[in-house]
Amino acid sequence: MSSLPPPSPEALAHSACLAEAIRNEIAQAGGWLNFARYMEFALYAPGLGYYSAGSVKLGEDGDFVTAPEISSLFGRCVARQAAQVLAEVGGGSVLELGAGSGKLTVDVLSELDRLEQLPERYCILEVSGDLRARQQRLIQADLPPALAGRVSWFDALPETFAGVVLGNEVLDAVPVHLVAWTNEGLFERGVEFEDGRFAWRDQPLAEGPLLEAASPIDVLPEHLSEISLAANGLVTSLARMLEKGAVILVDYGFPRREFYHPHRAQGTLMCHYRHQSHDDPLIYPGLQDITAHVDFTAVAEAAIDGGASLMGYCSQTQFLINCGITNFLSEVSPSDAAAYLPLAAQAQKLLSPAEMGELFKAIAFGKGLKQPLLGFAGGDKRHTL
Repeated sequence: MSSLPPPSPEALAHSACLAEAIRNEIAQAGGWLNFARYMEFALYAPGLGYYSAGSVKLGEDGDFVTAPEISSLFGRCVARQAAQVLAEVGGGSVLELGAGSGKLTVDVLSELDRLEQLPERYCILEVSGDLRARQQRLIQADLPPALAGRVSWFDALPETFAGVVLGNEVLDAVPVHLVAWTNEGLFERGVEFEDGRFAWRDQPLAEGPLLEAASPIDVLPEHLSEISLAANGLVTSLARMLEKGAVILVDYGFPRREFYHPHRAQGTLMCHYRHQSHDDPLIYPGLQDITAHVDFTAVAEAAIDGGASLMGYCSQTQFLINCGITNFLSEVSPSDAAAYLPLAAQAQKLLSPAEMGELFKAIAFGKGLKQPLLGFAGGDKRHTL
């Protein structure tokens, strides 16, 4: 990957420590490690993984930019949807999964305060100690004490929950298995260490949950793609945890028939390093993000398995329009170019099909709610799942 910016000597030394830990794991596993386990190490190994270490991930100085980093318009729209659910629940809390820099937390709580629909608590489930510390600093700096005091952090999902669960770009970072459909049958692609570097190696797919998930998928031979058993498990757990309220997830991906389309015969696995994208997750472990697109049909099935009802599925563009992004834009006069033009440019990135608008989708499932969700009032595409 000579086109990528070279890491610093310190970064390379950090990556070498993680690579050594992965080599040991491969040796203990008999010389082959499934990719989901490799991805888990690369992203979440304590003190060494991409999300566990101290490098900047988000924003201009990091490796990628998320919607909350682009504009507060995103968080204000999400807050309007959250406010509707909290009102129907009659209280309740907000639980945000993987809060990144904390920017979405700040924007959602600020807007809920303006709407006079504050949650009893705003809980953040964050597995990265480094990101948790960054979130705490931003929240303390950007929110008044009365709002910052409502925020608490969890290490695991609560047993029960009433209110709104939010997740922006969470599922794409959950480890995935790689499956190859071939003329000789189904194989799982994993990682070995050979000739001083990590390398791919396929082996026949063994009996178990992965084979059960892969077998019904209808694709032509010589097709490689991802199946996220962990993401499906997380969604089912969220549905079972929810007593009353809704789970709102925003991420990039497709319904199953598009996810496994022949045009994606090499899968959707992607790495992000210093705002450059490439498809080799075996280099620079710990220094780059590794993601895969979301199979939203699998998400819907997992939610239903957990006892929830599917309440909406649409593009990010439609979700934000339904939640009032154009109204927020109209609060600033176009004659005030200094204020309006940057806001319009931010909205363009969030809404444009050429940017995030169509690739990113919003999906919602819930329990005990009678009112249709605001964010899916128009353009609901549940029928495509």
